[in-house]
Amino acid sequence: MTEPEIRQKVAAIAQKYLGCKESDGSHRRFIDCYNSHKPLARGYAMKYTDAWCATFVSAVSIEMGLTDIMPTECGCPQMIKLYQKLGRWQENDAYTPKPGDVIFYDWQDGADYAASDNKGSPDHVGIVVSVSGDIVTVIEGNKDDAVGTRTVKRNGRYIRGYGLPNYSSKVTADKPASGSATVTKKKCPYAEPTKNLRYGAKGNGVKWVQWHLNQTGEKLSVDGAFGVLTKAAVLRFQKKCKLVQDGIVGPKTRAALRKAVM
Repeated sequence: MTEPEIRQKVAAIAQKYLGCKESDGSHRRFIDCYNSHKPLARGYAMKYTDAWCATFVSAVSIEMGLTDIMPTECGCPQMIKLYQKLGRWQENDAYTPKPGDVIFYDWQDGADYAASDNKGSPDHVGIVVSVSGDIVTVIEGNKDDAVGTRTVKRNGRYIRGYGLPNYSSKVTADKPASGSATVTKKKCPYAEPTKNLRYGAKGNGVKWVQWHLNQTGEKLSVDGAFGVLTKAAVLRFQKKCKLVQDGIVGPKTRAALRKAVM
């Protein structure tokens, strides 16, 4: 896989667990996954009643098989130390993250956050799944006792810093041979939708959108679910085509998608 593909897969795995929560016990899969991975960080086995934001990030890493570049831990301060040890810690809040980066928060960040360097102890952690302009979308475990989504502004208050897994070290995609023939674009197997589509929509119309977006360079799962990643891809496409950036796939966006793959 290419680096963007690896990043998108990490984001997709985090996204698929949206809605897992403590109230029905579905969060236990992350605790069990973490505890099954040996050696345990600091030798500590997680309990179902423990705070599990770092454990969720670790479980995604374990599922992806990336624990050498995306270190496992059950505590935020210790996880930062592991990224520092790898030389993959980004302290500058103004850094523009990418999908798959690990974001840390400090809820005690001061009101002068834009002019000061926060050195406080981190309280929470999540996985960046998309970036659109200055808006960063994050999926977090243990957000209100569930896996949930948060949007923050780049260089916003409470951002403690970022752990940057070295995804480039995992690239396996072969480069096309020089002079290789141009690949003929495939015909979309899904019918074009006749109504506006937006976040939360499902069905073959969404698959049509996802398929066309992938022809423009996105790496979406064509699953028919208009989720966080699909909306982010729509916003990027609308910005590129100088359309209204509302994340809604209406007639103008559909026409631009058709034109983009002609």
